[in-house]
Amino acid sequence: MFHGNNKGMRHCIIVKFKDRENWRKLLPEIKNHFDKALEVEGISSVKLYDSCSTRENRFHLMIELTMTDEGLLNFDKSDVHLDWKKNYGDMLESKTIFDYERG
Repeated sequence: MFHGNNKGMRHCIIVKFKDRENWRKLLPEIKNHFDKALEVEGISSVKLYDSCSTRENRFHLMIELTMTDEGLLNFDKSDVHLDWKKNYGDMLESKTIFDYERG
Protein backbone atom coordinates (compact mmCIF):
# COMPACT_ATOMS: atom_id res chain seq x y z
CA MET A 1 0.00 0.00 0.00
CA PHE A 2 1.37 3.42 -0.95
CA HIS A 3 0.46 6.78 0.56
CA GLY A 4 1.62 10.31 -0.14
CA ASN A 5 4.09 9.48 -2.91
CA ASN A 6 3.03 12.37 -5.20
CA LYS A 7 2.61 9.98 -8.17
CA GLY A 8 -1.07 10.82 -8.40
CA MET A 9 -4.28 9.48 -7.02
CA ARG A 10 -6.51 7.24 -9.11
CA HIS A 11 -10.16 8.07 -8.54
CA CYS A 12 -12.39 5.24 -9.78
CA ILE A 13 -16.12 5.54 -10.34
CA ILE A 14 -17.54 2.04 -10.72
CA VAL A 15 -21.15 1.81 -11.90
CA LYS A 16 -23.91 -0.65 -12.67
CA PHE A 17 -26.70 0.50 -14.95
CA LYS A 18 -30.39 -0.27 -14.47
CA ASP A 19 -30.72 -1.00 -18.19
CA ARG A 20 -28.84 -4.28 -18.63
CA GLU A 21 -29.28 -4.38 -22.41
CA ASN A 22 -28.46 -0.92 -23.74
CA TRP A 23 -25.84 0.57 -21.40
CA ARG A 24 -23.01 0.09 -23.90
CA LYS A 25 -24.72 2.54 -26.26
CA LEU A 26 -23.95 5.24 -23.69
CA LEU A 27 -20.18 4.64 -23.73
CA PRO A 28 -19.24 7.18 -26.46
CA GLU A 29 -21.37 9.82 -24.76
CA ILE A 30 -19.90 9.04 -21.32
CA LYS A 31 -16.35 9.08 -22.71
CA ASN A 32 -16.98 12.47 -24.28
CA HIS A 33 -18.44 13.70 -21.00
CA PHE A 34 -15.47 12.59 -18.89
CA ASP A 35 -12.87 13.77 -21.43
CA LYS A 36 -13.93 17.27 -20.32
CA ALA A 37 -12.51 16.43 -16.88
CA LEU A 38 -9.05 16.97 -18.41
CA GLU A 39 -9.87 20.68 -18.30
CA VAL A 40 -10.21 20.53 -14.49
CA GLU A 41 -7.04 21.66 -12.75
CA GLY A 42 -5.26 18.72 -11.16
CA ILE A 43 -6.67 15.98 -13.43
CA SER A 44 -4.13 14.46 -15.80
CA SER A 45 -5.86 11.44 -17.36
CA VAL A 46 -9.22 9.77 -17.87
CA LYS A 47 -9.74 6.12 -18.79
CA LEU A 48 -12.92 4.09 -19.21
CA TYR A 49 -13.05 0.33 -18.76
CA ASP A 50 -16.21 -1.53 -19.75
CA SER A 51 -16.89 -4.93 -18.26
CA CYS A 52 -16.22 -8.07 -20.25
CA SER A 53 -18.68 -10.00 -18.08
CA THR A 54 -22.41 -10.41 -18.53
CA ARG A 55 -22.95 -11.85 -15.06
CA GLU A 56 -25.82 -10.27 -13.19
CA ASN A 57 -23.72 -9.55 -10.10
CA ARG A 58 -21.03 -7.55 -11.97
CA PHE A 59 -20.64 -3.82 -12.45
CA HIS A 60 -20.68 -2.49 -16.02
CA LEU A 61 -18.19 0.37 -16.18
CA MET A 62 -15.19 1.81 -14.36
CA ILE A 63 -14.13 5.39 -14.98
CA GLU A 64 -10.60 6.06 -13.74
CA LEU A 65 -9.28 9.60 -13.33
CA THR A 66 -5.68 10.34 -12.37
CA MET A 67 -5.47 13.43 -10.22
CA THR A 68 -3.78 15.27 -7.43
CA ASP A 69 -5.40 15.72 -4.03
CA GLU A 70 -6.33 19.24 -5.14
CA GLY A 71 -7.70 17.78 -8.37
CA LEU A 72 -10.18 15.73 -6.35
CA LEU A 73 -11.45 18.87 -4.62
CA ASN A 74 -11.71 20.63 -7.99
CA PHE A 75 -13.45 17.65 -9.59
CA ASP A 76 -16.04 17.42 -6.80
CA LYS A 77 -17.23 20.95 -7.57
CA SER A 78 -16.78 20.79 -11.37
CA ASP A 79 -19.54 20.80 -13.96
CA VAL A 80 -18.27 17.40 -15.14
CA HIS A 81 -19.02 15.86 -11.75
CA LEU A 82 -22.28 17.73 -11.14
CA ASP A 83 -23.59 17.02 -14.66
CA TRP A 84 -22.64 13.33 -14.33
CA LYS A 85 -24.76 13.05 -11.21
CA LYS A 86 -27.62 15.07 -12.71
CA ASN A 87 -27.71 13.43 -16.17
CA TYR A 88 -26.72 9.85 -15.38
CA GLY A 89 -27.58 9.34 -11.72
CA ASP A 90 -31.09 8.03 -12.39
CA MET A 91 -29.70 5.49 -14.89
CA LEU A 92 -27.53 3.83 -12.24
CA GLU A 93 -28.57 0.92 -10.11
CA SER A 94 -25.45 1.24 -7.98
CA LYS A 95 -22.18 3.14 -7.79
CA THR A 96 -18.92 2.65 -5.91
CA ILE A 97 -16.10 5.15 -5.52
CA PHE A 98 -12.57 3.85 -4.92
CA ASP A 99 -9.41 5.94 -4.63
CA TYR A 100 -5.87 4.55 -4.66
CA GLU A 101 -2.29 5.63 -5.26
CA ARG A 102 0.32 3.90 -7.41
CA GLY A 103 3.89 3.53 -6.25
